[in-house]
Amino acid sequence: MKKNMRYWICQVTGWGAWLILNLFVAYKFAPDTYLTPNLKRNLFLFTLFIEFFSFILITHLLRIVLKKIAWINFSIDKVLALFILSVFVTSFASFYTSEIIQKIPPNSYDKYEINERKQKALLLEKEMNLTNSDYYLYENNGVLDSTKYVAFIKIKKATSWYKDKNNIWKYEEKKGKNFGSLVTSIILVSLWLLIYFAWHYVNKNRNNQLDKLRLEAVVKSLELKTIKSHINPHFIFNALNSIRALVDENPPRARTAITELSNILRSSLQAEKLETVPLEQELNIVKDYLALEHMRFEERLKIDMHIEPNTLTQPVPPMMLQNLVENAIKHGISKNENGGEIIIKSYFKDKHLELIVQNTGNLQSLKAGNSSGFGIRSTQDRLNLLYQNKAHFEIEEKNGNMVQSKIIMPENSTV
Repeated sequence: MKKNMRYWICQVTGWGAWLILNLFVAYKFAPDTYLTPNLKRNLFLFTLFIEFFSFILITHLLRIVLKKIAWINFSIDKVLALFILSVFVTSFASFYTSEIIQKIPPNSYDKYEINERKQKALLLEKEMNLTNSDYYLYENNGVLDSTKYVAFIKIKKATSWYKDKNNIWKYEEKKGKNFGSLVTSIILVSLWLLIYFAWHYVNKNRNNQLDKLRLEAVVKSLELKTIKSHINPHFIFNALNSIRALVDENPPRARTAITELSNILRSSLQAEKLETVPLEQELNIVKDYLALEHMRFEERLKIDMHIEPNTLTQPVPPMMLQNLVENAIKHGISKNENGGEIIIKSYFKDKHLELIVQNTGNLQSLKAGNSSGFGIRSTQDRLNLLYQNKAHFEIEEKNGNMVQSKIIMPENSTV
């Protein structure tokens, strides 16, 4: 609404300035030509207002066409060609629209001016004592009467009126009389188009800058959340407690657990520097994570992996699979007294990689556990940013006792 209001204000202001300039020139430099007598002045003002509204109408129609063809997406060469074509078509349309409108009423400025010229021709004829003479018959049997011819040409040049051989007044419009008006139309439409194109290019550039800043802000925010959310603090506390219990009972396993935890923390910190990692590297982190969780759940946690070997080199976003597995443990296995099963699958289908994480549980327990955490909520956002909507994430309940999270991304896609 505001944009349309601003547009119409600019239209009326711009063409209004042109109207005022014409009025100023007429009143300041040529009042006798345009403003006297009163009838001529009124016809002159009517003509100006007709041109004012015709320019607004024609340029508005041009704007509608330009918006319809989405010119802002054209190349520079096409924009230049469009500019030239638009200027000439619009200028001619505006010029002839104004000409046609002025000819509709019985009285117009042009008709008044033509009649004024005829009165001048009659006056010249009288001043030269030619009123009842046959000066218009300046040629007889191929012999030119110079006196009559000079009188004939003088009246015609001064007024564009002349008498034919039948003593009837004729009006001959001067060649190029309207050329100046047409050139004016071309200049005015060119200025309008230049302003219109410049405004939209500046506006587009400003919007692109704003979009870029917004995107950078989102990416930074997303990166910050990603770093903070790679590892759930509760998991770290639980892992440390499990390791502490193993220090006396099983020192070798405790040392292994410390190495596994160290690997996860190192990968979490390094993930912000990488956009993708090979699936094999991501799976190693997932295995370390599940090994630590297995210390806590023991026999209550069953793990099953179906990884096609040809998918191990596929690039994937770092820590994304780990977050889904962590979410499956937190909202699935830990909510069940008897524990449950984690199934991880990886395979290619229709030139896309499909990563699947299944866990015992249901979506109701997921909602009850407040699943708005970053692990699920941000997965699609990360995929959109990295793959420009060519990858997607979905989560659904399977067979009433399993929750499946699936990531689908283009095969061998690098970002």
